[in-house]
Amino acid sequence: MARIETSVFDLSQLDLLSCGQTVVHRLDPRVKVLTTLFFTGIVVSFPKYEIAPLLPFALYPAVLISLGNLPPGHLMKKVLWAAPLAVLIGIFNPLLDTAILVQLGPFSLSGGWISFGAILVKFLLTVTTALCLVATTGFNAVCTALDRMGVPRGFVIQLQFLYRYIHVLSDDAARMSRARSLRSFNGRGMGMQVFASLVGQLLLRTLDRARRIHAAMLCRGFDGEIRLLRPLNIRATDIGFLAGWCGLFVFLRLYNLPRWLGRLAAGTAL
Repeated sequence: MARIETSVFDLSQLDLLSCGQTVVHRLDPRVKVLTTLFFTGIVVSFPKYEIAPLLPFALYPAVLISLGNLPPGHLMKKVLWAAPLAVLIGIFNPLLDTAILVQLGPFSLSGGWISFGAILVKFLLTVTTALCLVATTGFNAVCTALDRMGVPRGFVIQLQFLYRYIHVLSDDAARMSRARSLRSFNGRGMGMQVFASLVGQLLLRTLDRARRIHAAMLCRGFDGEIRLLRPLNIRATDIGFLAGWCGLFVFLRLYNLPRWLGRLAAGTAL
């Protein structure tokens, strides 16, 4: 129960962080969404054995965290919550790809371990950037940007409602879990059969609540359009932000900056 309530509270912290007044917060949401999508596409496009060329891309989330006054520790905790998914995706790579690609004296490194490391680095970069996007924009503003960019409105509305009412769902789950704990003695009532029954009751409550919410929305004249208090307006600063960062991403994709710096340092040393 405590874990459910704590996780939802942490989720709400992103919305509180989005109320800041920094230069990153004031950027147009569409510009930040496009930059994040471009960043993600570039990072994912790297071959599976490339790790060093990915490292310079950490500059973008680092700048967002610095200029947006975001708490790095809070963001890293959320990244760690999702890290098991990335580990599960790449954990079998060392078993499937055993070809030796790096040999340093008695130590050897197979392609599976290198590709596994690349997956973790890509996961860290993309998830951190996505969290920075929500923390500096707000989820409602992100949904509005997607709607204005041509994403199907039905999908955007479902995404927004899922995020908004997950708090209500988690409150119901926490109350049901608390009630089960108070009624359980000596380990009774804590089995999978009771847990399955609670999940079924939670599903029925969710469906009933969804009908009431839909009826209330219709009574209040909801027409499917997402509205913000601050209108969207792309300025020269937004265009410069988008063009500058996308240009840098393309440069880092085409040129291996760590290799170039290594050769430069080696040439200087010689």
